[in-house]
Amino acid sequence: MSLRTLRYSVLVGFCIVLGTQGNAQYAWDFGVHLGGANYLGEMGGTDQPRRDFVWDMKLSQTRWAIGAFARRKINRSISVNSGFLYLRIQGADALSTYRPRVGRNLNFRNDMLEWYLRPEFTIFQDNDLGGRGRYRLDFRLFGYAGVSAFYSKPKGQLDRQGAFYDLKPLTTELVDYSRIGVAIPVGIGFHFTQRRRHRFGMDLGWRTTFTDYLDDASTVYADPLLLPGGPGEIAAQLADQSSYALARDPSLPGAGNYGFPVQTPGPSKKKDNVRGDPTHNDSYMTLTFTYSYVLRGQSNFYRQRYNWMRGNKRVGRKSRAKF
Repeated sequence: MSLRTLRYSVLVGFCIVLGTQGNAQYAWDFGVHLGGANYLGEMGGTDQPRRDFVWDMKLSQTRWAIGAFARRKINRSISVNSGFLYLRIQGADALSTYRPRVGRNLNFRNDMLEWYLRPEFTIFQDNDLGGRGRYRLDFRLFGYAGVSAFYSKPKGQLDRQGAFYDLKPLTTELVDYSRIGVAIPVGIGFHFTQRRRHRFGMDLGWRTTFTDYLDDASTVYADPLLLPGGPGEIAAQLADQSSYALARDPSLPGAGNYGFPVQTPGPSKKKDNVRGDPTHNDSYMTLTFTYSYVLRGQSNFYRQRYNWMRGNKRVGRKSRAKF
């Protein structure tokens, strides 16, 4: 390929990109999320061992989720949404009604930063809500499934009091897990568009992750001799907090159910060394209200949809717009 041909190809490609962007002005909207987040993992729960999905969540532990996003309408059925969320999830065994968890007495708090990319598929749409022929308000119901990346930083307290400690450097289970993870977000949402510019909606999303350390608990209790600082130091205290719960309520399952097995003469009274549940990864969900503003510009999509209108005045149409 000659230099002249290469220059011509680049120029043509640049013009095509500009033309595409020019025709796509009305397809973009930019907005914000505001709502709450919760999680499903080792801590919290109801009066039985862990159950999947939302049946084991503690609603009282719902915390904030905020963010921003940009959405591009591809056609009448598909849009692509990308954005960031800053959210907090947390849990505590002390809030559980399942006594073995109460006796374990672990807790955590995790402020997470998430980036997501997802296609949104229209399930139902009415672009003339109320059927008055003025097209001032439309409605769209959609579902989505995509991919997200997140930054995780679990912290914990001693018996839910005092300072929070960053748990990853303390390796409470002698596992050097990553702060960065990947998740699969799936969900459903809707929005109303008022006067073709302002969109108000709601978004409910569930994230399936590939880590079991959003709450810093997954496998077994570690030998305190191998933890940073050794027995009695902060890592060992955070790794096994059952003594605080047993001091408050001696009727809880005994100390032999928690902590690293102490070597004593004869067979151990402790069957295993379970601290978490490695058979299930952690997951989390968000429920947010959204607002976005649609960029102005008469694209091809705009003309197809509103070519029979000028401002708010009806000037006639051949057929009703469809989506």
